[in-house]
Amino acid sequence: MRICVVGAGAIGGMLGARLALAGNTVSLVARGAHLQAIRSDGLALIDDAGVQHVARPACATDTLAELGPQDVVVLAMKAHQVADVAAQLTPLLESGTRIVTMQNGIPWWYFHGLTGPWHGTALHSLDPDGSIARHVPAERIIGSVVYPACEVIRPGVIRVIEGNRFSLGEPDGSDTPSIRAISAVF
Repeated sequence: MRICVVGAGAIGGMLGARLALAGNTVSLVARGAHLQAIRSDGLALIDDAGVQHVARPACATDTLAELGPQDVVVLAMKAHQVADVAAQLTPLLESGTRIVTMQNGIPWWYFHGLTGPWHGTALHSLDPDGSIARHVPAERIIGSVVYPACEVIRPGVIRVIEGNRFSLGEPDGSDTPSIRAISAVF
């Protein structure tokens, strides 16, 4: 599976390293010294048993335009950073691309697909000008709950403190072939 992790810090890097080590074609988007270390030495992941693994992503970049279409794009940055990258996601998206969001707090798409009194509700406090919704269609979203605790101990090295579980789901709670396939890979 072609997977791009945008935000290869502690959580995104841990997930990206594990996905790459499992044989997926993983591209990591990072910046600064962390990016340079990943490019030169790979991404080291020290698991919660203290064993170090080194993942070699297919690509490590700070420029989304360098990457082609992906099967899955993981947004693993803080919620306030999503708007800055939303418009840059277009080169990564093709008809079946799904976007897994891993942000802190309640996401902008929280009410998507729900019926009843919340149908059509948008959280403008999280996406004031609607730019995220324009560039990241809610129909592509897969929500997540992140349980692991990790830290970047130095550029290119991530330590897992505990946990390795990610809950994934369609915003409306439905069971789809897409969510089953992505859950199996994660």
